[in-house]
Amino acid sequence: MASSPPPTVTDLAVTTSAAESQLSSLVYELSQNVQLAMDDMLKMISEIDENSAKIKEEMEKSKDSVLQRKNDLEEEKDHFQKAAFAALDMLNGRDIN
Repeated sequence: MASSPPPTVTDLAVTTSAAESQLSSLVYELSQNVQLAMDDMLKMISEIDENSAKIKEEMEKSKDSVLQRKNDLEEEKDHFQKAAFAALDMLNGRDIN
């Protein structure tokens, strides 16, 4: 069995250099992908903030509208009660005569 000659310092340097180059390339590519993912996340966060602000604004408008409607219904209820009491008073007044 013939054994292969041991690697020389030059062979090891070339192999190490190639490995470092591949590793460096891999790290660079990974950092680019992470940067793109972070940019996308920042865009999404910004969109979420905008939508959240719009939703809060719509909720506040709805709340104001509901409160106004409640007040209107309370007034309408009071008018009906007054009319009902007036009608009862009229009927009671007729019964007495």
